[in-house]
Amino acid sequence: MIIKLLVEGGEMKPGPTLAQKLGPIGINPNMVITKVNDATKNFKGLKVPVELDIDVGTKAIEVKVFSPPVSELIKRELGLDKGSGLQKKSYAGNASIEQIISVAKTKFPNMLCKDMKAAVKSVIGTCVSLGILVENKSAVDLEEDINKGIYDKEIKSEKSETSEEKKKALKTFFDEVKSKQEQKIKQEQAAEEAKKAEAAAAAAATPAATTTATAAVPAATAGAAKTPATPAAAKPATPPAKKK
Repeated sequence: MIIKLLVEGGEMKPGPTLAQKLGPIGINPNMVITKVNDATKNFKGLKVPVELDIDVGTKAIEVKVFSPPVSELIKRELGLDKGSGLQKKSYAGNASIEQIISVAKTKFPNMLCKDMKAAVKSVIGTCVSLGILVENKSAVDLEEDINKGIYDKEIKSEKSETSEEKKKALKTFFDEVKSKQEQKIKQEQAAEEAKKAEAAAAAAATPAATTTATAAVPAATAGAAKTPATPAAAKPATPPAKKK
């Protein structure tokens, strides 16, 4: 019996799904959770794919741990809880090429990539979806630099350590980007609120104008009713004919 899970490294907790699968075959879920947490303790803070291979007859359990998704590894490298969510409007972090290579090295055995350069480009692709800058550039622009061979030296040597000086420079650049994007978001929100207020004011004014116009009609009608009709001019009476 094979059970596939995605768990928090070292912090898997009891849940109804696992109990429903293990209960019918007589296996204690808590025992399995202990095994999984022990096997994934080196991946704390990351979502880790786990496969349980259970022998229903002997109740023997084998826990297979796979490397975390690329997105989780990138977030760990940058100390992020989540990506941007608004990739085209804002960025969540600024990675070095060395950090990207580090993630590629970790995932390479599980990737369908022919070489490290292809693996690095694959990781860059995930940076696009997370809204992550790389070397102060958008991930798309950085991939073009990789294609041009600008980072061939670092990739070939599999350099994965970023100097503290470089980390500081990347952070300074990102802080400026973050400040600008926060200002832009505030401006957009203010413009949206102003637009809503204008629409609300227009909606409130429309019924009042209609009521005024409607009230004016009966008033005009009433005025017409009070005006006496002009009598028709009286025709002179025809004198009686004289008797002969």
